[in-house]
Amino acid sequence: MLHEIMAKGLDEAIRMAEKSWSEGGIPIGSVLMTEDGEVVAAGHNERVQTGDPTAHAEMVCLRNAGRRRDWRELTLVSTLSPCSMCTGTAVLYKVKRVVIGENGTFMGAEHWLHESGISTHVMHDPRCIALMERLQREKPDLWAEDIGE
Repeated sequence: MLHEIMAKGLDEAIRMAEKSWSEGGIPIGSVLMTEDGEVVAAGHNERVQTGDPTAHAEMVCLRNAGRRRDWRELTLVSTLSPCSMCTGTAVLYKVKRVVIGENGTFMGAEHWLHESGISTHVMHDPRCIALMERLQREKPDLWAEDIGE
């Protein structure tokens, strides 16, 4: 059951990543879900579209979730391993679980999630890998900018 819910969330996060790519942005997507699989918020990386360096997919998704009191019951899904900023926000709000589409092209601050007691699941999804490899191949300068190089 949990695996099906995580897969559903990842499918939606990938849809968001593809939306960002179609807008000329960075192909990373994120969703926030309840335990029963309801998507309560979604977002995609909007750094290129808005010029906001903090507009990572996870940050946009959490912003779209608005004010909540149930963070500890929610799962954050991201197509890519979350950076320190996005991880820090998940730690701050004590989300229950983080599902990561892939962490081979970029390893974020997953150790911080573990240290904070947040359950993490890396899916090694080939669609997520392909999105990031395409970004690295077709727009290497944008990739370098996004990861702070």
